[in-house]
Order: sequence, then structure tokens, then C-alpha cells
Amino acid sequence: MSKFVKKFIGVLTLGAILFFPILATSEVKLPSTISWTAYNVGSSGYGQSVAIGKALQDAYGVTLRVVPAKNDVSRVVPVIKGQIDFSAAGSGVFYAVEGVSGWAKPELGPQQLQMVMSSTGRNCLALGTATDANIKTAADLKGKRLPWVIGSPSLQTNVTAFLAYGGLDWSDVTRVDVASFGAAWKAILNNQADAMTSFTTGGGTELDASPRGLSWLSTPHSETENWARMQVVAPHMAQRTATLGTNLSKENPLQCGGFPYPILVTAPDRDANLVMNMAKSISAQFDNFVKAEPSAGGWANERQNFQWVLPYHKGSVAFWKSEGLWSAEDDAHNQNLLKRQSVIATAWEGMEDKTEDGFKERWMAARFQALTDAGMPAVWEK
Repeated sequence: MSKFVKKFIGVLTLGAILFFPILATSEVKLPSTISWTAYNVGSSGYGQSVAIGKALQDAYGVTLRVVPAKNDVSRVVPVIKGQIDFSAAGSGVFYAVEGVSGWAKPELGPQQLQMVMSSTGRNCLALGTATDANIKTAADLKGKRLPWVIGSPSLQTNVTAFLAYGGLDWSDVTRVDVASFGAAWKAILNNQADAMTSFTTGGGTELDASPRGLSWLSTPHSETENWARMQVVAPHMAQRTATLGTNLSKENPLQCGGFPYPILVTAPDRDANLVMNMAKSISAQFDNFVKAEPSAGGWANERQNFQWVLPYHKGSVAFWKSEGLWSAEDDAHNQNLLKRQSVIATAWEGMEDKTEDGFKERWMAARFQALTDAGMPAVWEK
């Protein structure tokens, strides 16, 4: 038994769930206790989860037990194993379902995860630049100093995607190795680097107040070729217009991109009625929990993205269809993503040699071949 599973056993033993529907309304039927993993206490995802839990408690008498977890593995694996019902996860779930990066290990591999719904806010993931670096377009990054956060593939991918948008790669810039996301921004502040990615609501304030100043790099949606290059590197990036963040407003918006957060996911074998009612209850209580946690505004029905990079659970699909929000195009997209998961899972199951030595290279080659044979983009090279 792995360490992270042991960590949760004590918590979960007292919370073993019996499915007793709550009859507070005829529309929502949930068990008396539901469990989620989320990011650590103090994170936006944890705060939003707690706010949703309070709304569910007030409306239906349901206890939402939010279990903070420090990384994607400890957030996701208990859900796959049926020890936790859902995870309020981040974009790392894309790496999990693809079986790449930190998941390309014999003891992990691709995970079968499906969406319930997500929060798409009015901020975005943008490249914050020092104003005095005079970076007006992504092509202007050539020759600049960019941070490389050691041990963080997701942050590395984010910066790489913006380089690709400008037709560049790491050979075109000066790489500055840093230990963390915070250290990357500190390097800009200290004139050791020139730009770094961040959600517009989560970074840049200190730089903006400094002599260097802060400018967000626009990635105009009309620049289709640039966007195509970016999405080769980061398919989970989707277009949006930000009105929230340092120096941004409805009067001063930014054309940019991003991905949902939190992303409520579950296992494919989770009961469809439970999943349907989970989506239904969050949708019904939106006006209540958003009053307590304004950053949760992205959970609104109209903010859902039904053609992102993860498939939706059949229970969730049933709910969105009942709301008249699920189209034939959404369904076709979803079926293609389910097929992609199946192709990757079959490739994983076909891996006979799962010994550690040279495993990642063998797996990535097998994954690449399977997706290529199925006529699907491999995204990550072999």
C-alpha cells in the first residue's frame, strides 16, 4: 500500500459513505456525506470547495468533507481507488489522463478521469513581463531571460507554450533556473529575468509596484497560427478574455488564454446518479456560494467549457443535457476524448516490461505509436 493511500485511510474510515438520499428537495438527492480532495488549505481551490460545502449543508443537509492534498497524485489516486468521491483538481489532471510527465512511472501511468464541471474564471493565464523589458509581442521574447522552475513540468510547459506562440523555443532565450514559482517572480523583480507566466489574479502585484513595472502579454485570438503553435505544446490552453487581475478590468480587458480551475473530476465507475446530482446541486446553489467566495464565479452554467481536453462523466452529461446546454458537437468531442483515453489505457496495459530502468522512454514510445496509429495527436513526443 502506497504512502499517500495510508495517509488517507484514517480520515476515510470514519467517513465511509452509505448512500442515504437527502430528501430536502425533490430535485437534488445526495448522500449525507460527500468527499472531495482539493489543493492545500489557503488555496483558491480549497476556499471555493469549502464555500460550496457550506451551501450544500445549508440547502440539503449534506456534509462535504474537503481533504487537502499537496500534489496531483494525492488528489487523484484516492478518487480512482474509490476512497474519495471527487477531486477539485487543477490542470495537472490533463497530464494524469495522458500518462505523461510525473505520471509516466510504472506505479502510476495514465488515469481514467472524467469531468463533472469546472470553474472558468474571468482571469487568465498570461505572461507577465517587466515593462522595461519592452516585450510587446511574443516574438519580442527572443534574447530575453526566462525562468525555468526546476522540478515543475507544468510551469515549464506554460512558459514553453508562450515561446511557441511567438515561434520561439528555449534556444532563443536565456534560461534562468529558479527553485519555485515565487522565485521566478522574485528574479524579475531583481532584474535577473524578464517574464513569467501567472494567473492574472495570482501574480505580478509586487512587480507592478516596482520601478520595472508589469505588463501582461496579449495573445490575440485572431492570431490563429500563433494559437495553433501554442496548443501543440499546451492543448489544455483555451482562449478567453480576462477582466480580472492586476491592471485589468472590464474597461481594460486582455485577450489571453487559460484553463479551468478548479476542475471537478471523478472516476468513470462513479455512480451516474451521484455525479448527476453533484452537478445539479452545485449549479442550483451557485448564487449562494458565490456570495461567500467571489473567486468561485467561474462555476456558473454559462462559464462551462464542454469541449476541453477531458471527457465528461455520463452522469454529468445527463445533467447538462437536461439544462439544454449539451450540443451534438459537445457529444462528438466527448466521444473522441473517451476513445483517446481508451487508446492510451490499452497501450499502458500492453506494456509488458514495467521495470524502472528506461521505463519512461519505453512508455512514451509505446504511447506515441498507439496514438499515431489511431490517427490522434500524440502531443508529447516519444
